[in-house]
Amino acid sequence: MPYTLHRLAAGSYDLLLDGTLIGGVVREIACDHVTAWRAELLDDLPRRRRPKPFEQVEHRFKTFGEVVSWLSEATIINGSSEADET
Repeated sequence: MPYTLHRLAAGSYDLLLDGTLIGGVVREIACDHVTAWRAELLDDLPRRRRPKPFEQVEHRFKTFGEVVSWLSEATIINGSSEADET
């Protein structure tokens, strides 16, 4: 199941699975610095119907790189600077 992240704006991505929009990835900021990244599904599906690796509707991460790795090295679309986000 290939995941793709489509950058919408700095710190905001659509999350696609096999080309279908299923959620989003956004960074959380406090006092002008990134505090966390959040990957979340659009729909609150029963656990057995959630795409892997989603065990919950929302997951939090310290870095953008952790999100990408967790999504099986998701492809990032729209420029090359996204991979440098912290």
